[in-house]
Amino acid sequence: MTEFITVATFNFAHEIIVLKTILDHEEIPYLFQNENLIGINPLATIAYGGINIKVHPNDIEKVKEILDNLNTNLEIV
Repeated sequence: MTEFITVATFNFAHEIIVLKTILDHEEIPYLFQNENLIGINPLATIAYGGINIKVHPNDIEKVKEILDNLNTNLEIV
């Protein structure tokens, strides 16, 4: 099995909720490293370097596109 590669890092557990939903919908396998630890103790994000999203190398471009769309398509009402 090929190792998953870190694509992005988040500081808090609430930041990954929408991304998880999109990745599940797109059927992209992923792993959030340190998710539970930081969810329990948000201050641990400093010690452990945040929540890392890891994906298969074949999915990196698609995930980067999803992340870019999340950052640029926000509309303030």
